[in-house]
Formats: sequence, structure tokens, C-alpha cells
Amino acid sequence: MRIGITSYLILFSILSWAQTVGTIQNTAGSLNGYTLFSPTSSTEAFLIDNCGKVVNNWASSYQPGLATYLLDDGSLLRTCKLSNPVFTQGGSGGRIERYDWEGTLIWEFNFSTNLYCQHHDIEYLPNGNILILAVEKKTVTESVNAGRDPNSLPDGELWAEFIVEVQPIGSDSGQIVWEWHCWDHLIQNIDSTKNNYQTQIDNPDKFNINFMSNNSTLNKDWMHVNSIDYNLDLDQIILSSKKWSELWVIDHSTTSNQASSDSGGNSGKGGDIIYRWGNGAAYGQNIPKMLDNPHDIHWIDSGKVDAGKIMIFNNGKDRSWSSVDIITPPIDSSGNYILINKIYGPSNLSWTYTDPTPSNFFARRISGAQRLTNGNTLICSGTGGYFFEIDSNKNIVWEYISPITNNGIATQGQLLPGPNNVFRAYRFGPDFTGFNNKNLIAGLPIELNPDTSNCMIFTNILSSESKSDNYLNVFPNPFSESISLNNILNYKGRNIEIYNLMGQLCFQTKISGLSSKINLETLPKGTYFLKIEKSKPISIVKY
Repeated sequence: MRIGITSYLILFSILSWAQTVGTIQNTAGSLNGYTLFSPTSSTEAFLIDNCGKVVNNWASSYQPGLATYLLDDGSLLRTCKLSNPVFTQGGSGGRIERYDWEGTLIWEFNFSTNLYCQHHDIEYLPNGNILILAVEKKTVTESVNAGRDPNSLPDGELWAEFIVEVQPIGSDSGQIVWEWHCWDHLIQNIDSTKNNYQTQIDNPDKFNINFMSNNSTLNKDWMHVNSIDYNLDLDQIILSSKKWSELWVIDHSTTSNQASSDSGGNSGKGGDIIYRWGNGAAYGQNIPKMLDNPHDIHWIDSGKVDAGKIMIFNNGKDRSWSSVDIITPPIDSSGNYILINKIYGPSNLSWTYTDPTPSNFFARRISGAQRLTNGNTLICSGTGGYFFEIDSNKNIVWEYISPITNNGIATQGQLLPGPNNVFRAYRFGPDFTGFNNKNLIAGLPIELNPDTSNCMIFTNILSSESKSDNYLNVFPNPFSESISLNNILNYKGRNIEIYNLMGQLCFQTKISGLSSKINLETLPKGTYFLKIEKSKPISIVKY
């Protein structure tokens, strides 16, 4: 029997009202997978299953600063918060670490001095290099010489955003192979004696050094960029600015010299802005403001719904409600971003999510979103440590609240003892390449006095049309007495092992023939993991 990709093998289960942390709801409509998050108050990163049980964790000596990523080889790449007395804004980091699956530190790199510091985010590139988002200090003299209004320097300095691409070397070093600085792309209308003077600031390719967004605090952290993403197909980088309520796209195909100029690269514009969106006032245009202190701006990955479009967590700090938005940048037949009357579109969103009661969904800072392989969307409302998954109809199908707070780990059934902020969260399906040959047997939840008695792992079996003829099918699931394995030609002769949730071996046999029926009548009711030699575990449930 073939089971369609949208069919689910068991009905959903909703946890009891007493749940205050951990998995609050898990339904058959969610993507059965593993969620990565790194609480801001902890030195650990966690990978949990849909029931909130820990599959893996990585321990550091540092709190995150702030981004954490799981790479295709199963290693963990994270930023770390160092103590830097010069750069003290939210999101300051200064250090990058990489751990293997077992938690061994395999690379470390500090990027923090009294002149510059990594902050918020990094981006791992396909070539193994790392884009580092950083800020550099500019003195009063440097700022005024660049056209900054001297009355707009209350802190006596200015912090400017820049990016370096680092090639890791050995276990604790790296070489800068490319760099870009916003300071090379400034315009101003204060000092007519300078080359970057414009009577009217209406140049979308440059940064107005005197721009301050409405309701933004006038201080040295004047841009506060908080995310970076890379598009391999376009060879472009996208950035989000909280203070400017904008996104910016720059050309990565340039050399470092070209990136410091306004010519060169695929765009022909060097390191100038090739696309921006969200707040027309930032480049002198009187158009409606579309973004409000955004975070986690990125291109949606290929193979997913709305691939190639830009997803944004629009925090809505000034409006007091948040949204997750998707836009489709207008481009011409050559792939260039279209500029009409010096304005970049679009004027409308391609897709958006808000709560039916908008104020019920509000994270004034941090946070993020991710389009999943099943078409659903995972959303991290970071200021409450709240992750939830919505389906294509915008129904919530999974919910989780981080139990890790500034005052310790929360106890199930009790109120949180303190803030439980999480920068972002990411979901990975069981077919994620980083899980190949990895132990995915879950342990206990993070929270104290946990209760997952009402939570099930929902196994979604893809049809054979979506896989090769040799794709392994397990059915029925859940089962009462026995299970059958179909399409097992590639698995013939391998051992089958079944473990309980405590990691204890409960059953073992060997595959033979083209199909295999396994009698599990003696197993107690519960959730198990079926492990075939050299393959990923499959969760199975017995009534």
C-alpha cells in the first residue's frame, strides 16, 4: 500500500493544560523532525524532537552571541559573547566556535578588539568560509570628515557595519579573504566641501550617514544590523538593519578593492547597495514604511515553498505587534533589481502571518522564521522563548516554550522564573544530511519534572513516488502486533534493532527477501526507534 505525502498515520495529540514549558502542542500536521535552539542565558545549544526530548546538546564556556547553526556534516557553528568594554550593544559577540556532533571543539576564532567586534550573526558559505558580521569604531574626527552632523555624536564615536569573509585555518586561526565596509559607501548633505555631498538625499545606492529612523535612539549604534544571509545562485549578501527598518542587498562577486568602490562585480556597482526595501525615508523617498525593527531577513531555500523569495521577521516594535512577511523583489530579464522613480518595490507583500488578534503575537526584538520542507513555517517569538509551527492555512500545529531562563531551568507546571529569550530556532527533517550515521535516540526533556505522557512522535511516510523504488516504507504505524518493511532491496542482510526511549535494545533481527514482517506482539505499548544498520532511526508507535 502506498501512502500519500499529505497523509498522516495517526491522529494528533494535544498536551494537557498543565503544560507551562516544553512541548505544548504536537499534532500530525507538524513536520516530524528536530529543532535547534540556543538560549541567550545558557552556554548550551540543544537539539530536541517534537516532544521536547533532547537528542543532542553542545556545551560551550560562553553564552551565544547570538547565532547558532547546524551544518550539513552534523557539526555546530556558533557565535559566542566575549566581554568587550568598547562594544556593549545588544548582540555583541566576538568569538566563533565549531563543534563536532559529539561536542568536541574543532575550531575557534576570536574577532574582537577595541576597534572592532563580531556581533549577532554569521553565515557559513558553501566553500567552507564564514561571513562575519561586525562593527568598527569611528572617532568624532573620522565621522565629521565623512559628513556626520557633529551635533549627532552624543557618545563621541560612531559604529559602522562591515563584513569579513574568513577562511578557517587549523583549529584556532583564520585568514580574511574578502571584506566590505559600509563606510566606503556614504553620502551626506551637511558639508558641501566633501565629495560625498548631495543637496537632496535621494540616492538608493548609498547610506546617508545622518539618517536616523523615526523613534530610534540617537547613539553610536546607529545602524544595528542583526542578520546576514548568502545566496549562492546570485552570489549576493542580504542584511537587515533594526535601526533603519530596512534590508540591504550587496554584491559578493566583487574583489575587496571593488567592494570598497562603486564599480565592479556582477552588478557593476561594486560595494554599493544593489537592492534595499522597507523604509523609503532612509533614501529620501516619501513612501509607506513597510518594515519596523526587523530581524532574520533571508532568502527562502531552494526546494521549499516560495523558494528564492525573501522572508522577514518584522518585529513591529513601534506598532506593538509582529508579523512574518515574504516579499518578491522585482527583477528584470537580466536578474537586475528594478528601480522605478528611484524607488525599489514591491509595494505589497507576497505572504504574511499575523495572529488573528495582532497584539497576541509580539516580539519587540530578536526572533526569526523558517520555511520548512513540508510547506509549513516555523516561527520563533524570541522574547518569550516561544516556537510554533503553522501550516499552509496558518493553523498552529506545534508549540514549544523554552524552559531555560536567566534564573535557571523552569519546572513543568509552574510559571517561568525569569526571561527565557532565544535568538532563533531551526527545524530539520529526519532526512537532513547532518543526521547521517548519527545517534538520534532522544533522552529526557530539558524542563524539571517533565511530563510528555500525552505527546507522540508522528511518523509521516512519504509515498514511493516521492522517493526511489528502494525507499524504505514502514507500515502500519502506529501498530498493534506487527510491522512490515517494504522496498528493502538495498537493506538486505542488514541488522534491524528496536530501542525504547531509554535507549535500551528491545528487539533485534536481520532483513531478508524483498519484504519483511516483524512480530512485535511482546513489546509493551509506547514509542520506539527502529534502527537499520547504516541508516537513520525511524520512530514507531505501538498502541
